[in-house]
Amino acid sequence: MPKRVDRDERRRHIGAAVLRLIASHGLEAASLRNVAAEAQVSMGTVQHYFTTKQEMLDFAQRYNYERATVRIPKLIAQVPEPRTIRSVLRAVLADLLGLDGESREGARLGAAMFAYAIIDPQAAATARMGYDGLTGFLATQLHAAQDNSELPACLDPHQTARHLCAVVTGLCGPALIGACTPS
Repeated sequence: MPKRVDRDERRRHIGAAVLRLIASHGLEAASLRNVAAEAQVSMGTVQHYFTTKQEMLDFAQRYNYERATVRIPKLIAQVPEPRTIRSVLRAVLADLLGLDGESREGARLGAAMFAYAIIDPQAAATARMGYDGLTGFLATQLHAAQDNSELPACLDPHQTARHLCAVVTGLCGPALIGACTPS
């Protein structure tokens, strides 16, 4: 009897290989041959699940955002009690900076995908979705902090979330190339 393969799981497996390649070698490394080798599947298998490179990259980008939605609550859970808005934002935003380990891979991947989104309209739409999700999450955290009197009521949570993202984005590149140190 033939082995049943979970289509979604196989696509995520290939998508994870695409993400690893992009994070370690840049977007141009995400060729059919390289992806197949990284995923340890045949090129035919990659082509079966993704008919074009564009489709594969778009899936990988969406999958990366899905992974972030799982990672962020885990980061927050690791923040020692009592959690303050400062400690929560510090954990999340420091992770986005890519200062070490897994977060560095994520930041490198984010930078490569952002550059791709600048020139590809479909990738830009997906990147906007991720950005809106992140700023929405941050705004929710900021609003909750206002409700707990940790922040002044006059603060606009959505505008502040956008400012925080702009600062992190501005620091990420210099951090990744070593122009800024983690400290």
